[in-house]
Amino acid sequence: MIKNFLLLGVTLFIAFSASTQVYSNKPVGKNKIETDTISKYKYLLPIWGEKVHAKGFDLPYSAGLGVNYLWQESGLIINELNVGFNNNEPYDLDDIIQFNDATARSQGVNFRPDIWVLPFLNVYGILATSKTSTDVNFGVYVPTGDDFTEVFNASTKAEFKGTTFGVGITPTIGVAGGFLAIDMNYTWTDIAELDKASQIFVIGPRIGKSFNFKTPERSVSIWAGGFRVGMKSETSGNLAISSLFDTSELGGNIDNGYVKLDESQAKLDNWWNSLTPRQQERRQGAYDKGNEAIQKASALLSEMDQAVTRVGESTVQYSLKKRQEHTWNLVLGSQFQFNKHWMIRAEAGFLGSRTQVIAGLQYRFGL
Repeated sequence: MIKNFLLLGVTLFIAFSASTQVYSNKPVGKNKIETDTISKYKYLLPIWGEKVHAKGFDLPYSAGLGVNYLWQESGLIINELNVGFNNNEPYDLDDIIQFNDATARSQGVNFRPDIWVLPFLNVYGILATSKTSTDVNFGVYVPTGDDFTEVFNASTKAEFKGTTFGVGITPTIGVAGGFLAIDMNYTWTDIAELDKASQIFVIGPRIGKSFNFKTPERSVSIWAGGFRVGMKSETSGNLAISSLFDTSELGGNIDNGYVKLDESQAKLDNWWNSLTPRQQERRQGAYDKGNEAIQKASALLSEMDQAVTRVGESTVQYSLKKRQEHTWNLVLGSQFQFNKHWMIRAEAGFLGSRTQVIAGLQYRFGL
C-alpha cells in the first residue's frame, strides 16, 4: 500500500522551470555598445524596452518557446499515516510503521512558453507530462520493553503518469556578461490515484557568467545555484490492493507476521515479569504501550489478510503528510547560444537526497 503514497511527492521534478538563461545585459569594457550605434528598439515588449535599449542594454527577444526533458531521483519523509481497507475504519499507523527506504524516480517532458514583461522580469507557464516510479521498503515495529521488534516487512514498486500545469516568474539582472536570477514557480500535478492535485512551490537562485564568441550573438554561459522545494504536505487517495502488492508474496509475509506477533507478545511479557514491583510501577506506561501496539498490528494484519483473500475487489484508503528529505540541493548548469533565436541548455542538481538532470531547447522571437 505504501508505494503509491510517494508518487505525489516526486511530481516535484516537473516544477523545474528549465528556463533558458537569457537576460537584459549591459556590456562594459571592450564589449560596450556606444550610444550612437544603438538602433531603434522595434518590439512592444518588454515594457520600457525601448528606454532600456537606448541606455545600452542588450535585450533578449521578448518571447520564447522551450521544450525540456527532465529526470530526477528523490527521497521523501512520510508521517501521520492512516490506512483503511475496503472503506473500513482507518488505522493510525504513525506509531508502529517505519519507512526503511523510499526512493522515487521520475522522467518527463515539459513545454514552457515565456514573455519578458519587464526588462528584468520574465513570466512563464508550464505544461508537462511525466512518468514516475517508486521503490519503498517499510516495516511494522512494536515495542517489546526496552527494544522494538519488526513483525512485518514489505517492499513495493509501481509506475504512474501525471499531468502538470504551472506558472512562474524569474527576476534577473545582468552586467558585463554576469547575471543573477531567482527562479520561482508554482505547479499543480494531476495524478489519477490521488484525491487532489499535488501542489509544489520551487525557488532557485542562480549566479553565472556568459562568454562571447567571435561569431555575433554566439555565447556560452555557466552558472551555479541552489534549488529549494516546498510541498503541500497533506495527501489522500483510494487504490486497488492488486496495484500495490504481489499478493502471493504478501500472504506469506502476513503469515510470518502472525508468528512474530506471538513472539513479540512473549518477549514483552518476559520483560515485564523480569521487573521488580517497583520497576513495574515506573514502567507501566511502556508495558501498556507495547500491548496496544501489538493489538493494533494484529488488527492491521487481519484486515490485510482479509483484503488479500478478496483481492479482486479490495481497496486501500489512505491519508498522510509528506516532505522532502532535504529541502535544498546544489545545481550547476551551462547554456550554448547559437544566436538570439536558438539556444540549448543542460543543468544537473546534486547533494542531499535529490538528484536531477535537465536538458532543453528554446526558440526566442520578438513581440
